[in-house]
Amino acid sequence: MSTRAAVLYVCVDRGRQASDLPAERAIEEGRAFADGRGLPLLETITDPYGEPDPRRRKGWQRVCEMAVCGEITDVVTRWPAAVAPESHHHLRFREAEALGEYGVTIRYSWEPLAELKAAAP
Repeated sequence: MSTRAAVLYVCVDRGRQASDLPAERAIEEGRAFADGRGLPLLETITDPYGEPDPRRRKGWQRVCEMAVCGEITDVVTRWPAAVAPESHHHLRFREAEALGEYGVTIRYSWEPLAELKAAAP
């Protein structure tokens, strides 16, 4: 792939009130992040929060398919817990390494992490 292209991945806890606000914020922030870095977003993919293993989520499976097919160079997500919760943080590294084999980088749109990229240890 000669040009950069990204997918926005959203997997957030809706909280006690089952509000859509966390997802809306993640989408808004992710789009602004991508726009600010000249990353065209091909798709916004969402998953319900709760399954700790990203490989068991339909949306994450779609992200991986796009990586394997060479459709994307970047995955934009709000923070590491969107990929896997803190209790399963090792799964984040597994996914970063797997996507990296296809030249795909996980990038975080939340400002304190915006300059970081996910990487395997």
